[in-house]
Amino acid sequence: MKPMEGQYLTTGQLAQRTGMTLRTLRYYDKIGLLKPTKYNHVSIRLYSKDDVARLQKIQMLKYVGLSLSEISQIIFNDTQPERDLRSSLKMQKEIIQHKIAHMLYVSKTIEEALTLVDDQGDELDWEGLADIIQTILKEKEWREQYYDAARLQARIQLYDQFISNKTSWHRWFFEHLGSLPGLKVLELGCGDAALWRRNADLIPDTWSITLTDLSQGMLEEARMSLGGHSGRFKFLIADAQDVPFHDNEFDIVIANHMLYHVLDINRAISEMRRILKPGGHVYASTMSKSHLQEIEQLTQAFDPNIQVLDPVMERFQLDNGREMLQNSFTEIKQIRFEDYMLIDDEQPLLQYITSTPMNARKVLVGEKLDQFKTYLQAKIAEKGSLYITKDSGFFWGKKNA
Repeated sequence: MKPMEGQYLTTGQLAQRTGMTLRTLRYYDKIGLLKPTKYNHVSIRLYSKDDVARLQKIQMLKYVGLSLSEISQIIFNDTQPERDLRSSLKMQKEIIQHKIAHMLYVSKTIEEALTLVDDQGDELDWEGLADIIQTILKEKEWREQYYDAARLQARIQLYDQFISNKTSWHRWFFEHLGSLPGLKVLELGCGDAALWRRNADLIPDTWSITLTDLSQGMLEEARMSLGGHSGRFKFLIADAQDVPFHDNEFDIVIANHMLYHVLDINRAISEMRRILKPGGHVYASTMSKSHLQEIEQLTQAFDPNIQVLDPVMERFQLDNGREMLQNSFTEIKQIRFEDYMLIDDEQPLLQYITSTPMNARKVLVGEKLDQFKTYLQAKIAEKGSLYITKDSGFFWGKKNA
């Protein structure tokens, strides 16, 4: 059935195309969750393509497990327009991957409990049952998971759209690891294994690779994101401050944009040295103080109380990392990734600013968000584009015998 009234669908047509019931669509309209773009001359609801995109997002969030109240908060606080369909779908894929990873984690916990029952009979102790409950509840807050995924997509979108260096960070960084055969490699704080997923075609067949993270859920996500390549990797829960490996075990240890999160950075550096073989190399990446500083300056010129950049990154950065590494490694080199952004569209920048863990997303709401958007538009119109520094890189260090 083709849309009537030009590019619009009636409630009946929308229901027929999507499988939704008329009652549900009318209820969404009643509570303000999905109002039609307009009404025709006889008061028939007419839905646009943007409305269909919003409905798709609503149904995905319901599938994840959010309530209509939680979905309403997301829909009305989202700085990402419905028309930005690619970014919206990528973000939705991210949150679905989180749910899959969590379900795999829950399944694994239940499987372990079944093994205990087989061994012990039906006398599984209280602690074992409590562990299953904790696992199920561990990542129950899907609204926050959605926001985390949306924030990550906002940062990726800004970089992908405006970076001047067309070689991606992950590609550039990985190529510096080299391709010597037979190496034993460890990554601390692997996250979703993006470094390996995006360089699967470059990984030498003879490498033995171990990926660690503090979060079992994140490790499951890493395993899932690697897909058919996951069999090449070992996955292990590990704290960078106390890694469960022998002395002199690895040829390469990687800490990719993670050391500034570690509580005791010096202890983690000492651990990296301990587990490296004599002659082994450490690769520790981070940013400098100048990284994205124009975004912070721009925002604080609008309101000095707004914070965008997380100061946690100052704990280990290009400006102070050498001093922290020099007691454990020799021949330390700093290698920078040359890049910058010229931003001529306020929407991706706005989404980035409200994606960080600081207070910008709490302050920039309602009328103030509209005022800030107008402010960004004026700044871009005044200069044609906004120059934003991107200054990241890594330290390479060698362990002498």
